[in-house]
Amino acid sequence: MSKLKKQEIAPDFSLLNAAKRETSLADFRGRKNVVLYFYPRDDTPGCTLEATEFTNLAGDFAKLNTVVIGVSKDSCKSHQSFIDRYNLKIELLADTDGVLCERYGVWQEKSRKGVTKMGIVRSTFIIDKRGVLSSVEYGTASGGHAALVLEKIKKL
Repeated sequence: MSKLKKQEIAPDFSLLNAAKRETSLADFRGRKNVVLYFYPRDDTPGCTLEATEFTNLAGDFAKLNTVVIGVSKDSCKSHQSFIDRYNLKIELLADTDGVLCERYGVWQEKSRKGVTKMGIVRSTFIIDKRGVLSSVEYGTASGGHAALVLEKIKKL
């Protein structure tokens, strides 16, 4: 598993969203910037904070021609419940087999309370309209992160 780097071409993806419609990186190429963020699980405190912060700034991202997409290994049904519960205004993709997590290098060994296991490391990738990674961040914080990402988008 290797980590991605700035200025590389972003790995393509095509996954189902909460409404079970396919969303692909190619859908946005030449038209929109993409904030692709990976998070461990729906409906957990840190993941909820991050999703609601991105939702609160969704209008600002849209004005900058940018779509925000969250990815976890949760199912479409789980994503829809998460969206409904918190009135989320971002797209969530179901990477149930973990292929996209592997492609983006976010499926890593994690240690918590002395226990080591594999899991999604909270990470964010900004993909410009050409499909190039303009920002790559592994191990991001949940709180305050959406505002920091918005500042990076303003500089594209």
